[in-house]
Parts: sequence; structure tokens; C-alpha cells
Amino acid sequence: MKLSAWERVEIARSPKRETALEYIENIFDEFIELHGDRNFKDDKSIICGLAKIDNQNFTIIAQQKGRNTKENIERNFGMPNPESYRKAIRFMKQAEKFKRPVITFVDTKGAYPGIGAEERGQGEAIAKSMFEMAKLKVPVIVIVIGEGSSGGALAISIGNRIFMLENAIYSILSPEGYSSILWKDSSRVKEAAEKMKLTAKDLYDLKVIDKIVKENFDDNEAFEKICKNLKKEIVKSVSELQCKTEDEIVEERYQKFRKMGEFIKLKDI
Repeated sequence: MKLSAWERVEIARSPKRETALEYIENIFDEFIELHGDRNFKDDKSIICGLAKIDNQNFTIIAQQKGRNTKENIERNFGMPNPESYRKAIRFMKQAEKFKRPVITFVDTKGAYPGIGAEERGQGEAIAKSMFEMAKLKVPVIVIVIGEGSSGGALAISIGNRIFMLENAIYSILSPEGYSSILWKDSSRVKEAAEKMKLTAKDLYDLKVIDKIVKENFDDNEAFEKICKNLKKEIVKSVSELQCKTEDEIVEERYQKFRKMGEFIKLKDI
């Protein structure tokens, strides 16, 4: 069944959609969560920790939403504060030190825009996260599982490989924000969603992502199959990247994003 861009936006935002923790629990054999940015506090909208598949260790960085109001308040509705990004940076560097591949799960409507977050350096934390991620000497795999919006998502999305679920979205901002800014009319969200090219197919065609992970809602075992496919892709991609030198891993990541920008610019022309 063919869905419109807006219908995929609604699916990506659904409170019934599986969260990062559920993917982590089903993909990896073991997971230990680690806490704190060693500066301000432990912000629970981003989860960090150590995971394992067979004998391969990984560092996990994941944006986590809640299932209900209580959980969403605890997780800040999946909108990270700067301390979340500083926590992520801490574990990126730890992963590099111990030569662990980094796996990130992207699912946020954007970084938290509150006064406190801005006072603590939200913009700087996002930029620093992108900067540090770009030069990591270990493989980085990015998986967009729900909403991937704004710099809040891009902060943990600078990867060698980017996978995206079929009904996830990935864009510079929300359709509501796009229509309000461009047309001064927030009611044109469905039109905005189509124009923004935020679906997995759009982004695959634009060479922004490397693979679309299929979703089948008619299958009772759909989630288990998605996790199995993701596990297979993670193992395969990490194995391929570990055959490269550290400099080659960094250069491949750099060239990926440079070519991505050039291709999109040509498509726009």
C-alpha cells in the first residue's frame, strides 16, 4: 500500500511505535547503560551504553522517547538537552579509545529549545557532537527509527552508513515548521511534507541514506524481523568497515557527506 508523506509522518510520530530501547534489547545480546556527561547531569532523552553481538563490542547512543506522559516527562519527550549531546561525545571518545564501533538510533522531533538549554550551550553542544563524530576513527552506523528532525537528529547522525526504517522521517525541521516559515500557514502541513522529501524513499533517491529497512504492519512478527534485518546489516557493515584503516574510515565518512551535498545541489538545479 502506497502511503503519502504525511501519512508516514503520522506513523513515525505514533506513540505506539517501538522506541530505541526496544530495538537495543532485541538486536544486541547484551546492553549496559552508562550515565552522565561529567559536567551537569544525566539527561535521559539520550541513552548511552555498551552492547555486544557475539564477540563484537559496540558503543550505543540512542534518542529515547516515552510510551506515556510519565515516561515522556522523564525523557523530556525525546528532545535532548545539551548535556545529552555532551554525554554522547564522552562515549564517542571512549569508543574510539577502546576501538568499539558506534551505533546510533535517531528518534527526535529536535533538540530541546528551552531557555535553560540555550543558556547551557545547546547550539555549541550540537555542533561539537557533529564535529567529534565526523572525525571518529571507528565505524559509525546510524539508524533512523522514527522522527529524525533538525540539528537535534543530525548531532548523532554523522555516520559511515545510514539506515532508515521505511516509515521513519528525516528532515531539517517539521512539516508544521516548514509551512509556518515558508507560507505563514501551518495548516499546509500535508503539502509541506510532500515538498520536503523527508521519507525513506525520497532520501534513498537523494543518496542521503544507504538502505531502507522494510516494515510490514500486516505481519505479527514484523518487529522481530526488522530487528533481525538490522542486526544482520550492522554486523555486515561493521565487518566491511573494520577491514579499512582508521584514516580510510574517517575519509570515507567525509567523502560520503561531501558527495551527498553535491548530489542534492545538482538535483535542485
